[in-house]
Amino acid sequence: MSLAVRVIPCLDVDAGRVVKGVNFAGLRDAGDPVELARRYDAQGADEITFLDVSASAAGRDTTLEVVRATAEQVFVPLTVGGGVRGVDDVERLLRAGADKVGVNSAAVARPEVIAEIADRFGRQVLVLSVDARRCPPGTSTDSGWEVTTHGGRRGTGIDAVEWAARGAGLGAGEVLLNSMDADGTKDGFDVAMLRAVRAVVDVPLVASGGAGELAHFAPAVAAGADAVLAASVFHFGQLGVGDVKAALAAAGHPVRVADR
Repeated sequence: MSLAVRVIPCLDVDAGRVVKGVNFAGLRDAGDPVELARRYDAQGADEITFLDVSASAAGRDTTLEVVRATAEQVFVPLTVGGGVRGVDDVERLLRAGADKVGVNSAAVARPEVIAEIADRFGRQVLVLSVDARRCPPGTSTDSGWEVTTHGGRRGTGIDAVEWAARGAGLGAGEVLLNSMDADGTKDGFDVAMLRAVRAVVDVPLVASGGAGELAHFAPAVAAGADAVLAASVFHFGQLGVGDVKAALAAAGHPVRVADR
């Protein structure tokens, strides 16, 4: 029997509030993270992801408090990312109540940190967050996608598909693949990129970036995603978690039915 497809609301947290924009720009307030997390837990979310979009020292302190408050209120796994530089940051987040921790820029800068975190805490704790975009004109990689850092503002020239495979090989237990071109646009997931990464990694793959309507979710799963992540459509009431699960089930994909 296939594993149930996970539906994951994502909370981009800045200074203690959830924000959302398009391509990580034009951020607007979307609410209180603890209240939103409680709502999604009640709707049957399989997990909740927090991303600290400011990732400053002050932001990290704020995020720790948000994680603590949320862990007391909800009963689904919490993944926290943004500004994680090494094992000490991971330990602080786990102590605050996170179940999994995402790494991005720090792993690009020093790939060994993936193995260090996996060796210390187990690979099931570590999510490699890959912010990828199609290569801009005049640049290229073998796959046609490159890794970006700093909220998609800096290109690295690193092939995104090769990086996902390398990260999984170093010990990442999961890959969160976020299309920076699609982020916040509500135009649909980048299924071609998902398919390319699925072909080279054997760990769970989370699709992120571009969810705008119910019809967008099943194609991401068909392309190889084990989980689908969305933000705007949930925060602003366009869709509920149950709506997405019903659409996935109608398309023949197994989902966990909320029992509360």
